[in-house]
Amino acid sequence: MTQHPGDWEEELDLDPELPAAPAEAHGGSFVFVAGPEAAGQRLDAYLAGLDDLGLSRSQVQRLIEEGRVAVGSAAAAATPRASYRLQEGDEIHVHVPEPEPLAVVPEEIPLNVIYEDRDILVVNKPRGMVVHPAPGNYSGTLVNALLHHCRDLSGINGVLRPGIVHRLDKETTGLLMVAKNDQAHQSLAHQIKERTVRREYVAVAHGHFASPSGTVDAPIGRHPVDRQRMAVEPRHGKHAVTHFWVRAAYRDPSQGPFSLVACRLETGRTHQIRVHLAYIGHPVACDPVYGPKRPAFPVQGQLLHARVLGFIHPRTGEGMEFEAPPPADMQAVIDRLEELRV
Repeated sequence: MTQHPGDWEEELDLDPELPAAPAEAHGGSFVFVAGPEAAGQRLDAYLAGLDDLGLSRSQVQRLIEEGRVAVGSAAAAATPRASYRLQEGDEIHVHVPEPEPLAVVPEEIPLNVIYEDRDILVVNKPRGMVVHPAPGNYSGTLVNALLHHCRDLSGINGVLRPGIVHRLDKETTGLLMVAKNDQAHQSLAHQIKERTVRREYVAVAHGHFASPSGTVDAPIGRHPVDRQRMAVEPRHGKHAVTHFWVRAAYRDPSQGPFSLVACRLETGRTHQIRVHLAYIGHPVACDPVYGPKRPAFPVQGQLLHARVLGFIHPRTGEGMEFEAPPPADMQAVIDRLEELRV
């Protein structure tokens, strides 16, 4: 972990499950021949770097595990491991299955749509809304709402889910961009991959920071004991970098010190901001997983909000940026703390 002063001028946000370009959205069979530059590379890393596939490394690894990747001639191809080291001239066969229908019904759920045109939506996700359907959450999700709101949406992760390009935790509020067609989906996914999407968060965090700004560079992976949590894992975690700067410091006589912090992501691991701030001793206030067991304020969920979202419009090429204020419960906490500013 490194922590140093200095502002961060650009936000870079990579989703760990990067949404698909053409391959994952439509399926199909692909053949690649490893050139001299590929010699010695891991198979999964090489395939994840191919724009023609548009798949994340974890998606490639899933295909390999399912036996959908082979190396060799069509007549004598063998199923390799993800760690296989390529040789020049290797013929790589990749089969991406067609997307499966989404077994989730449209629901007339109110959406706070900040912007919409024929290609994209920008929505302000409320606290408590799950983005993707999952066991125990097959209704009431953003996907259910989008299926009702839009009728022509792109696929993602092998399943026909309305063009979700990135995501927020259930109790994290704020801005999300949604693709309404495959062209927009591919463009926005590419922007995320190239780290040109601007996403800025604001959080109320415990304690006073030693430096007005800094960087947390610490790999994140599954907690070795509690698999529902993430943790800084130096040996097995994935590269993760969060940049932060302190906007205000407060001292609450009854609850102790707090800080208002802005964060930008250089990577986009699961729970990254929450894990990194807790790692340096400043967990997000009211975080039920990484913060104190007793919440500091009467809010159901962490005080973390995706405030700014900026990207290039996939059709017009115009730079677009949106901003949404924190939700009422979080703003009420900030207003109260402002009376206790240090």
